[in-house]
Amino acid sequence: MNLEFYKYQGTGNDFVMIDNRTKTFPKENTNLISQLCDRNFGVGADGVILIENATNFDFKMSYFNADGSQTFCGNGGRCAVAFAKHLEIINAETNFSAIDGAHFAEIKNGIVSLKMIDVTEIRVQEKAVFVYTGTQHHVELVDNLDAFPVFEKGREIRNSYNEPGSNVNFVEQINNTTFRVRTYEKGVENETLACGTGVTAVAIAMHKIKKTNSNLISLPVEGGNLEVSFSEENGTYINVSLKGPATFVFSGNISI
Repeated sequence: MNLEFYKYQGTGNDFVMIDNRTKTFPKENTNLISQLCDRNFGVGADGVILIENATNFDFKMSYFNADGSQTFCGNGGRCAVAFAKHLEIINAETNFSAIDGAHFAEIKNGIVSLKMIDVTEIRVQEKAVFVYTGTQHHVELVDNLDAFPVFEKGREIRNSYNEPGSNVNFVEQINNTTFRVRTYEKGVENETLACGTGVTAVAIAMHKIKKTNSNLISLPVEGGNLEVSFSEENGTYINVSLKGPATFVFSGNISI
């Protein structure tokens, strides 16, 4: 079978994008998904995203980590919006569905603002904060992020959580509204250049533990810069928005 694919990236978080509105892609084949994501023997990506038809929505986004597991991905969601615009499914605005529910997004000049789910699950621990932003996130403040052993410590913490585990975000505060982030992602099992649900978790965690009083947070990541805004009502974070670039890289065909 010949598969047409598109490669997109959002601040270095990269994805193999597939138009699956005809339902021809064998998405139950996790080995195939892992093969496509393999950076030596496949296309190479952090995950695979399928654009599918959805009742009462412009489209459905189905996201698979490099190991074939399903979850929600913020940067993937932003890239899905850019891909849907390329496919002429949407124009400047969209409502789409994903594994964690409905999402609204806007796209202008390659910048995508994605509405995330309301965040209610926040657990302040002794040295970290756990936040659910569509997937699981451990958020921990550290010193000297450049030299921090993200892979080693991230893998250790990721496996300390019960299944399905947790992504792990290490954070260095730059000022009252800026927090630099490096993330170890479960499913990829490595550090990635960016994580959209991760920086969303960081922004909310830093507000929760009063490291910032701002509701607009800048988040430099290894692959660029992201921005998260939100409102807080009685401990629940609403109107959560993830904003940043979503960029087409290349397209091609591969035999599967």
